[in-house]
Amino acid sequence: MKGVATMPNTRSAPSRRSFLASTAVAAAAVGSAGPLLSACSSDGSGGDGGGPGRVSEKDAKQILPAYQASEFAVEPDIPSQNGSSPGYTSYLPVDELGVSVPEPKGGGAELSAMTPLWGTAPKPGNAYWTAMDEAIGVKMTWQTQDGNTYGDKLGAVLASSDIPDLVCIPGWELNKGQIPKAVDQRFADLGPYLSGDKVLAYPNLAAVPTPAWKAAIFGGKLRGLPMPQQVIGGVVPFYRQDVFDRNGWTPPTSADEFLSFAKEVTNAKAKVWACEDFKWSAWVYFGVLPEKPMCWREEGGKLVHRYETDEYLEALEWTRKLYEAGVVHPDAVAASGDAAARFAAGESLMWNTGSGAWHGTVSEQRSGGNPDFRMNAMDFFAWDGGDPVIYAGNGANIWTFLNKNLPEEKILAALELANFCAGPYGTYENRLRDYGVEGTHYTVQDGLPVRTADGEAQAAQVTYGFIASPEVAIAHPDQPEQVADQCGWEQRMMAFVKEPMFYGRQIQEPDHLANLSDPFEALEDDVVRGRASIGDMQNAVTEWRRSGGDELRDWYKQLLDEESA
Repeated sequence: MKGVATMPNTRSAPSRRSFLASTAVAAAAVGSAGPLLSACSSDGSGGDGGGPGRVSEKDAKQILPAYQASEFAVEPDIPSQNGSSPGYTSYLPVDELGVSVPEPKGGGAELSAMTPLWGTAPKPGNAYWTAMDEAIGVKMTWQTQDGNTYGDKLGAVLASSDIPDLVCIPGWELNKGQIPKAVDQRFADLGPYLSGDKVLAYPNLAAVPTPAWKAAIFGGKLRGLPMPQQVIGGVVPFYRQDVFDRNGWTPPTSADEFLSFAKEVTNAKAKVWACEDFKWSAWVYFGVLPEKPMCWREEGGKLVHRYETDEYLEALEWTRKLYEAGVVHPDAVAASGDAAARFAAGESLMWNTGSGAWHGTVSEQRSGGNPDFRMNAMDFFAWDGGDPVIYAGNGANIWTFLNKNLPEEKILAALELANFCAGPYGTYENRLRDYGVEGTHYTVQDGLPVRTADGEAQAAQVTYGFIASPEVAIAHPDQPEQVADQCGWEQRMMAFVKEPMFYGRQIQEPDHLANLSDPFEALEDDVVRGRASIGDMQNAVTEWRRSGGDELRDWYKQLLDEESA
């Protein structure tokens, strides 16, 4: 273990009816449902070549790997509450790390992997890749692709005959073009190796939470190696706490208060605006259903889609008011520039983005000459100031898949690779994966790890982290205050989490209906920026029903009926 790396690792409010009236938003009526989709085959393929698109809860239990907590994970400094992420604020010396993979188990296999990369790819043969390969017992060939254009490259590769041994697919690329069908057709079923107690041969994979594995079932088979994600944190409404504290401000606690506050603090002449685009937080403020397949709720025995709800239109109208009031940064209006940079510079005081930006932004600012910088997360609220409804996110939203044409010895080697990469915080494997080799990729200064130039160029460019990962932990000993802030926010918000219909499920819709929602995000952006009206959105919803939305409703209803039979 010598020379291993280290990982830093209640108020009155207007009624909803008065809100609708005041904003001229009319409720979108739900169209009548027609007969059940006659072309929907018994295997859930939709009758148009899509392959099995769904698996029942009962069948999923037979597919899922058994869960066994890791004996190597260390006790967190901030324990989980109500399912929140555990926090680690203490640096662990090398000699206190557990070893979950005591010897290389990859058998010397040669494997290729295609993964996204937001940065500059390390040069082949570098010390970090060499150390990882030697510890695992594999020889990796990396086919990294620009994360910003990854979907385009992914579609082309999956349509070809030359697919790498392992392919990472992020959830935001999953529903594009023929990618869903390719997942079923081009990748291996891992169930024979991992379902039930079989996973215990890979202890780190067995310690991956069950919700993450549930989200890795595609087309009725366990196909993905999941990267677990937090129950919440995909959207976080951040604010500049240091600026707020200096001015005696407190974060708003209702939609009306947010708008009034935003108008008060915006000063265009001083180049200060209240916020960036806040549409994604508005979904939470107004209780909007998530995106597919969790986009339905049942009312009176009938399924209602998120587009057909009052909440969806209300959220758009409120966000439109922010733009109309001039409180949104002009670059956000133009959808240009770097929102993180504007937030860090104090040009915008509130910014919603994923929780992954939290530690990096704080660390960069405090090490870059802004020691008083502090960003924190505002608690979510319901639009009227009451308790919010926060819909739980899937257990995983990024997966790596194995080429189904791999011989068994390569599948077994790939699983050993994944098992090593899933080593939890507090293990040698986790330290090496995330930070590289001590003395080469980082040094320890004042009890904390500091990356070297090679560490920044090699270990900091995530590659092995896209093969598999352990249960989420907020582990940043270099920024203990940020860890405490994030853990505290999660603990408070978890009390309001609700699982939507079809939670945690991968449901492949029939091919001819799978892209019905594609135009809506662009139209949403047009509505909030005043380039389109709420009426235009209502018309789009009507067209959505006519062009397949009602048919899709029937398809999902049949799924529910089959499971309750």
